[in-house]
Order: sequence, then structure tokens, then C-alpha cells
Amino acid sequence: MGPGYKQPVVKLQPYHNAPTVEARTPATPVPSLDTWWTGFNDPALTNIVERALAQNLDLAGSFARVEQARAAAKEAGAKRLPNFDLEGDSNSFRQSLDNPIGRYANLFPGFDRNQSYLDLGVGATWETDIFGSLRRGAEAANTEAQAAEAERFGTRVSVVAEAADAYMQIRGAQVRLAFAKEHIATDEHLLQLVLQRKNAGVASDRELAQAEALLAQAKATVPILNIILEAQLNRLDVLMGAQPGTYAAQLTTPSDIPVIPGIANALDASDLLRRRPDIIAAERRVAASNARIGQAIAEYYPKISLSALLGNEAISPGDLFRERAFQPTAVAGLRWRLFDFGRVDAEVRQARGANAEALVQYRSSVLRATEDVEDAFSALAQSELRSHEVSHEISSLQRVKDLSEQSYKAGVIPLTDVLDANRQLLMAKDDLASTRETAARAAVSSFRALGGGWTP
Repeated sequence: MGPGYKQPVVKLQPYHNAPTVEARTPATPVPSLDTWWTGFNDPALTNIVERALAQNLDLAGSFARVEQARAAAKEAGAKRLPNFDLEGDSNSFRQSLDNPIGRYANLFPGFDRNQSYLDLGVGATWETDIFGSLRRGAEAANTEAQAAEAERFGTRVSVVAEAADAYMQIRGAQVRLAFAKEHIATDEHLLQLVLQRKNAGVASDRELAQAEALLAQAKATVPILNIILEAQLNRLDVLMGAQPGTYAAQLTTPSDIPVIPGIANALDASDLLRRRPDIIAAERRVAASNARIGQAIAEYYPKISLSALLGNEAISPGDLFRERAFQPTAVAGLRWRLFDFGRVDAEVRQARGANAEALVQYRSSVLRATEDVEDAFSALAQSELRSHEVSHEISSLQRVKDLSEQSYKAGVIPLTDVLDANRQLLMAKDDLASTRETAARAAVSSFRALGGGWTP
């Protein structure tokens, strides 16, 4: 009963940001999407991801949900099979002489008011499921279990990406902290020179105030970076199923931001339909809701059940298995919801509505997936473009610093000009580190958006 299932057809256009990503010239080759984090060639990152996959509590919870869904599917399938029961009981009672049975039985010689009966039997019950109610229910439960399995893989994809994203922010904060310390040292040196010049009557109070403000500005960046670093270390510990602070010591040694590998050799938008676990789960929900329609429609028709009992009843254990104690029973049952004031109609409409909602959610998940890919690709391309421009800026500022040092040695400019050139160079290097971190995080988002991190 009910409509047959047809998988929704979605035609996706090529990614409009794909040419920019495909045109990249990465320093390392394209990794497998299944284990994309290995493409960064960072042993610490690989170790963190593997530990998160082994210890993450959200992932453990998703395993438990899959087991529940599988058990529900098994239960739904078992309802289609006969149910066998073994029943036995022993009854002992003293017959009343005031009720009709006792009054007449007492007239017979040898009547004993103390009675005892033993019953033992094997029964079987089977709903024939002629109109497919149980079959469609089992079908729905199986597809819901498949959806739960896909959602588990979706959790895996998220855990891997979250761990990698936290790691990139940690390394970015460490690199920026190193530049901030150099910046502070330069501004402290500059302040000392301005103070000496003021004491000599060469510099003004305005110049001294400017130097103090520059130093305070440089020092103010450190707490912000420390907040980011601490938050991401705590985030990483929680992702690895541990209390914040457990593994932080393993990342105290600063390291550079990993080099971004290639994303993909050929980007086909249709691959999202088989790689994104959220899309797979949404499609399985559509299939389950379609089966629920058939289950609801089957309620229009009668349900036929067959029952049988092979039992024995005797007044003593020795007579229990004698032929005269044998009393088989067979029953055919019929249940038909003929007049229920439209409840079946309402159930069918509800099932069709749920199916329509699941279909809309499926299409929405596909659109959101393509949005994730386009946003990540755009962020990656623009961040790398900005990194290229900032690198040019650093090259120019490096020449400014070198020329300033030459001019200072020649006695043309004061040392304060040299220190100011060095300060601008450090600021540009900090900007480059921040942009490289953004690009690395965009690469992680790209792998996540493509459904990387599991094997379809």
C-alpha cells in the first residue's frame, strides 16, 4: 500500500568559485577527502584529529543513537514474524458450596471441595499483514536507521573540522604573539630613545606621548591573542573528550601555521549528493516518510491475525501429558477500523504532510551545502590573494627598513625613523600571519563543505 519511493532528483550547476580554487598552485598535493587533514603534513594536527575521533563525546553519542535506531528497525521487522509463547500455570482453590457449581457438585459421591489444575501450552500469534502495514513500518524504521548512520558520519565530519579549525587558530595566535613581542621590544626601544632625546631637550612632550601610546597599543594586543589562544586550547580539549587544560601543554611550543594543500583536482557539484552526510540523512528521511504514508493508508483495510495454542490441562502432573489432557485451540481474528470518525484520513494527511516537509528539508540541505562550498571557496581564494598582496607589502617595507638603516649609518636620519620602519614591518608580518590563519581555516571549511572526513 502507498506510493513507491523515488529518490528526489536535484540538478546542480558547477560551482562558480571552482575555477579559482582549481587554478591554485599548492605547495603540497591534493589529499584524499576521506583523510584530508593529512594533506597539511603536520604530525601534531594528525595526532589531534585521531585523538578527537577516538575520544569525542558527541561522536560517542551519535554511536548510541545509531544503536537505538538499529534496535527500533529490528523490532519493526520482528513484528512481521510469528510470535511464540510458552505458558504454564497451576491453580489451587477450595470450591464454595453456596454457588451453583458447588451446590450441584456436592450432590455427587466423592466430591472433593479442594481442587487443583495444571495448565501448560505453547501458543503462536501471527498478523498476516496482507495490506503491508507492518512491511511499510519496517521499511520506514530501516531507512530511519540509515539516516541515523549518516548523521553519525556528519558528526564525524564536524568533529574533524572543528578540531582542525581550533588547531589553525592556536598556531595563528602563537605566530602573532611572537610578532607582538618583537613589536613591543621595538616600541620599548623607541620610547627609550625618545626619552633620551627629551632629556637632551631635542624631543617634545608630544613625541614622548606618541611613543608611549605606541607601546601601550602594542602591549594591548597581547591579552587579546592570549584570550584567543586559551579559548581554542580549551575548545580542543573538549573536542578530544577531556577537561580543559588536559592537553594544552602539548601545544605550548609555538609552531608555524600549516601549509595549505590542494583542495581537489576536479570539483563536481554532484559529488555533494553522495559525500555530504547531512544530504544523505535528509534523503533517507524522505524515504522513511514515504513509507509512513503506506503504513497509514494500510489502516483503511482489515487486519487479519492467526493464533494457535497447543496446551494440556490436568489435575495432576502425571496426567498432564496424557492424550485426554490435550486441548488445542485455533483462532482467526479480524480487526477493521470501519467507523473512526476520520482518524485514518487524518493520519494519512499527516503522513503526506511529513513527507512534503522532509522533501523540502532535503532540497534545503542541498542548497545549504552548495552555499557552504561557495563561501569556503571564496574565503580561501580571497584570503590567499590578500596574503599575496601583504607579502608584497612586507617586501617593500623590508626595503624601507634596510634603506633606513643605511641612511641612519650615514647620519642622514635619526634612529627613531629606523625603529618606526621596523615597527611597520612587524605590523605587516602580523597582518600576514592573521591572513594565513584565515586562509588555513577557509581550507578546513572547504574540506568540511565538500563532505571530507569519512569514507562513503
